Amino acid sequence: MDECEFSYIYILLFFHVWGVPCSFTGQLNAKTDQKVITDVVQDGNNFTWTQSLPGWTWCNNFIAGQECDLQTMKGDKFRALVTLDGGKISVPFPKYHFTAELIEGKLIMNCTTPGEKGVTFKRISRRV
Repeated sequence: MDECEFSYIYILLFFHVWGVPCSFTGQLNAKTDQKVITDVVQDGNNFTWTQSLPGWTWCNNFIAGQECDLQTMKGDKFRALVTLDGGKISVPFPKYHFTAELIEGKLIMNCTTPGEKGVTFKRISRRV
């Protein structure tokens, strides 16, 4: 289990790129202001990835190396090929590309929007 230690907060711009309505911004600010707990359970290539904070949980189950049914933070469902290469998980979400890996005992997660003016949201979590 990992607790968010640091986030680069370009979050409102990033959520705008995701297409999240402004009326949802207050809830999103709460998600960035509170400690996010990320729980990753790995059994071979099978993963359960859960992110939680008070009053909100988001969970995806997937198998690295296969196309999987996933869900965005907003609850939209999609299919994507999840890859695991050298310990780095990579998932092409509909509006951004997600990567995660352990570096020096910290979970480093990046969400990057495409294009010349792409934005990256980076979350660094420490083990608790």
